[in-house]
Amino acid sequence: MNDTIGGPDAVIDPADLRAFVADHFDALDLDGRSLCLVVPDATRVCPLPQLIDAVLDAVSGRVRSCKAVIALGTHAPMSPENAADLVGGADLEVLNHAWWDADTFATVGELPADRVAEISGGRLSVNVSVRINRLVVDSDVTVIIGPVLPHEVVGFSGGNKYLFPGLSGPELIDVSHWLGALVTSREIIGTRGTTPVRALIDAAAALVPGERHALCVVVDPATGGLHSASFGTPQQSWAAAVGVAAETHITYLSEPVTRVVSIIPDRYDDLWTGAKGFYKVEPVVADGGEVILVAPHITRLAAMHPGIEDLGYHCRDFFLAHWDRYSSHPWGELAHSTHLFGAGTYDEDGEHQRVRVSIASAIPEDVVRRANLHYVELSALDVDAFTADPGTLVIPDAGETLYRLRSSDRGVEY
Repeated sequence: MNDTIGGPDAVIDPADLRAFVADHFDALDLDGRSLCLVVPDATRVCPLPQLIDAVLDAVSGRVRSCKAVIALGTHAPMSPENAADLVGGADLEVLNHAWWDADTFATVGELPADRVAEISGGRLSVNVSVRINRLVVDSDVTVIIGPVLPHEVVGFSGGNKYLFPGLSGPELIDVSHWLGALVTSREIIGTRGTTPVRALIDAAAALVPGERHALCVVVDPATGGLHSASFGTPQQSWAAAVGVAAETHITYLSEPVTRVVSIIPDRYDDLWTGAKGFYKVEPVVADGGEVILVAPHITRLAAMHPGIEDLGYHCRDFFLAHWDRYSSHPWGELAHSTHLFGAGTYDEDGEHQRVRVSIASAIPEDVVRRANLHYVELSALDVDAFTADPGTLVIPDAGETLYRLRSSDRGVEY
């Protein structure tokens, strides 16, 4: 039985996908046991209803119970109606990961400071309590289901990332995201292999009891179908999917561009999530260039993290230079701040931003400017003119595909 079907040039036939899912779930010991499905929220492009339907058909009459939990991380919770739509209206209990509720979590152990220092290459040395949604701990079998694509914190999303930070307590979220910020998004995004953040996540996952598997998929952005599907342990299936996603979700340019106009789709409803339109293009923008995020539907910087309005956006070195002031602030918010500010430096003359970040949205001008970003009036924006400009790259559906310069490909082991 093959553990992967499809590939970079394929689009899997739905019947073949269904047979693949059936074969692998048939091979699991599920009779009379409880099953937890860990799924992404609506910020990820994925034919989840198709996958869930195949899984439920494969486990019907076998499991004692089956529930799905949405790996929100710290994203906004989904309404019951939207959660039902997420899984295609399947007869399945779908729960939000209630990250704001302490009763959500079970403590499964601790990563000691010396282990964190080893994993992080000496960048961090802190004890980290490992807490996770107790549904995973209480279930006999957990299966992670979701897409793999380039990611600004960990290199490539998917696999154990659906547990940490997807179902994680704030401790591991903060440490993992700040570690990614110390490495920098520009350095880590789209990097194959086990990055320091991936190693930290896998170490935390190793502390979680129970049986776990993963169905990792790579989505074809053109059709919404699947290039590939891989089943196995979270590490094995993730690694197989990365090999495909590195070929399908990275676009290479020969030369840098002076400007990128990222059109942010509706699936990102605040700048916290919509900032992916910057992360995925930063590597191809020339020094002194600009990225304009165009999002008429976005009204907030971070709906679930209002403190970001006061924190603002800064480079990594700014926070390190003022660590006594900022070390008590949630490190996940510090990380988000650095990721959207992008590569930059800080010295006695202040901050120096490599790429100008401009926001054209429904966020008030004073909020944008106070947050240390540049403001563009939506009514003054001429996307057609930018499209005709050879120095500008316009991306109609920003946030999924990573853009890299061919001369700086990081398609190697970290």
